[in-house]
Formats: sequence, structure tokens, C-alpha cells
Amino acid sequence: MGITVGVVKGNGIGPEITEATLHVLEATGLSFDWVPVAIGDEGVKKYGHPLPQESVKLLREVKRAIKAPLLVDKFKGRLYCEHEDGSVGVYPSLNNAIRRELGLYVCPRPIKGIPGISGNYEKLDVHIMREITEDVYSGIEHMIGDYAAECTKLTTRLAAIRVAEYAFQYARQNGRKRVSCVHKANAVSMADGLFLSCFREVAAKNPDIPSDDFMVDASAYFMAKCPEKFDVIVAANQYGDILSDLAAGLVGSLGLAPGANVGPDGLIIAEASHGAAPDIAGKGIANPIALILSGALLLREMGYRKEAGQVEDATMRVLSWKKAMTPDLGGNASTMDVARAIAHEMRQAER
Repeated sequence: MGITVGVVKGNGIGPEITEATLHVLEATGLSFDWVPVAIGDEGVKKYGHPLPQESVKLLREVKRAIKAPLLVDKFKGRLYCEHEDGSVGVYPSLNNAIRRELGLYVCPRPIKGIPGISGNYEKLDVHIMREITEDVYSGIEHMIGDYAAECTKLTTRLAAIRVAEYAFQYARQNGRKRVSCVHKANAVSMADGLFLSCFREVAAKNPDIPSDDFMVDASAYFMAKCPEKFDVIVAANQYGDILSDLAAGLVGSLGLAPGANVGPDGLIIAEASHGAAPDIAGKGIANPIALILSGALLLREMGYRKEAGQVEDATMRVLSWKKAMTPDLGGNASTMDVARAIAHEMRQAER
């Protein structure tokens, strides 16, 4: 009996980088039972809805999953999810709906520079804890006639406390030295002020881990100018989204930025920080590194720290030594070339 893990193949480059990721995870020697989960186009084809309740229930049962990117159309509008009790969830996007239907509340995104690739940012090593249930991504917006649109920035004490507690717990478990809160409390004094005050409350209960806070605009500046200021960052939904993309760009590519969505009772869905890249879908040239490292993050969260380290170390060697580089990193390797090179490095290290 293997480790049961759900698999959402996604759209665009999703199926390609999923195949590569499963290949690498199987090279750890762990036994997996991969369970297909129909979401997106597969959900529509099988159940008539991009996020069918059958798939939501399945993810709750398996608790652990790897999710490839899903296409999200701009300006398309809201997604409605009808529940068995007659209630309806209304969400601004499919990704948002998955997180909120499952109660996932934090997205850890560990981004690290790579020798030989990241240039001046080889030493960047920042772990961003993005709150993923609220903020301006809550979908609370409306039109005012045809001349304005209004969007509500939602911050609750529950969500702010919860993500701050996770950030300090994450720092302690992973040997990190500092936790920083990113906000804009000088301009958004109530919503971001509440987020910051909740962070400080949690920080006071964790005096063994130093903490500080920065304005989001200053954080972007420091990330580019002196990233060593940061270790673990905790941020509201939008700020965390933007800063993680910035960090990925600094180290070389969005294809290098892993992530996961974590919820209660051990529920975790690993996903890359990037999108579905439909322009290169089917060409076999997509960079699978972000999803592979997301798979390692999944293993670590599940308690398989040794195997997670094997994947991460082998990936860093392949990249640093330029053994297999996809076009976005200046090479001509295919998606599966990268996966096979990482798997080979893992086997070599075990000898």
C-alpha cells in the first residue's frame, strides 16, 4: 500500500510538468498511489462543473495532492459552487474556489537563489507565507453603473492570527531565524493595521524568534536591493502573491518558484507559483522545476524530510551544473530531460 496522493493535471503545460514531477518523486523510492482528481476542463467533462463537489470531497479524503496550473480567464466573472445543504459559494476564480472550498488558508512559497543561475541573487533565500482566504481576492466587488468599480479589502482577526501562527511554527520547524510582516498600515490603516496588530500579538507569544515588519513598497525595494533582510515573510493575499513572483524573477524564473496550500487536519495541496503557459503547451519545453520542488515541499510537510531533501539537493545540482536547462533558463532541454536528470542525480547520491 503506497502513499495516497491526489493529482490535478491542470491545463496548458500542466500535464507535462505533472508527469515530470511524479517521475522525480517516484525516484525517492517511496511508493505512491496516484489518485486522479477531475478539476478544470476534466471536471467539466466528467461532472459538468470546473470544481465539482465530488472532486472537493475526494481531496478532503486523500488530504494530500499535487496540483498543476489551471487556466484562469480574465474578466470571466465569478464561479458558483453549490453545496449539498443548498448553500452556494461564490468565488472570483477557480484557484480561489479550490482554496476556500477546502479551507486552505496559507500558501508557503520558499524561493531560493541558485549558484550559476541567479547572478547577484544566488544568496536570496526567502520563505513567503501568503494568507489565501481574504484580502482583495475575496471577490467582494461590484460595479457602480458603468463608470466605477468597487472592491472590498477584507481582513479578519481569525485569518490574520492563523497565518501569523503558521509562519512562526514554520520558522521554528525549518530552522529559520526571523519572521517579517509585510503590510501597508500607514495607508490602509484599518485592514492592514489589523493584520499588523495580529502579527505583533502572535510575535509576542514567540519571543524565541525575532520579528519585524516592513511596508510592502519598501519590501519590494529591499527584496531587489538587499534580500538578505528577509527570512520568513508573512503577508496578506495580494502582497504575498506579488512578492513571491518578484522573488522568483530575481532568482531567474517563475519556473523555479514552488508553493503549496495548507489547511487544517494535515490537508495540503502542492502547486507551482506560475500559471498554465498555454502558449508553450504540448511542446515539451516547459520548466518543471517549480512543481518538482512543490512536490518536495509536500513530502516535507508530510514528514518525509529525508526524501524531500534528496529531491531539493538533486534539483540544485542539476541546475547549478547546468545539466539540463529548459529554454526559459537559456538551455534546450525538454521537460522530461530535466526530470530524468534530477532522478539520475538522486540515484547517484544514494550510491
